[in-house]
Amino acid sequence: MTTFDDREQAYEAKFAHDEEMQFKAQARCNKMLGLWAAAQMGKSGNTAEDYAKTIVAADIEEADHEDVVRKVTADLQGRVTSEEIRQKRAALLPEAKRQIFSETD
Repeated sequence: MTTFDDREQAYEAKFAHDEEMQFKAQARCNKMLGLWAAAQMGKSGNTAEDYAKTIVAADIEEADHEDVVRKVTADLQGRVTSEEIRQKRAALLPEAKRQIFSETD
């Protein structure tokens, strides 16, 4: 193998790793959002965990995160707006990333 081939493989491996970490951070963020929404609905314990899992699963439907926003908005039935949910998700994402990256150290 040449140096170029080694470098190309290293870049590909880094890209794959970065994508995997991003996916995990997004899923963690959705779980955190689900737990927050569950608390808004008065759910706790296993019920809240189960609800959070439905939020993580909802993100698989579309490429962006609007499917999650729509689900949480509908589930909260007017307690908060879609924009507030987007803001909450945006606020949770850095913490989710921090958690994921600290787990891989």
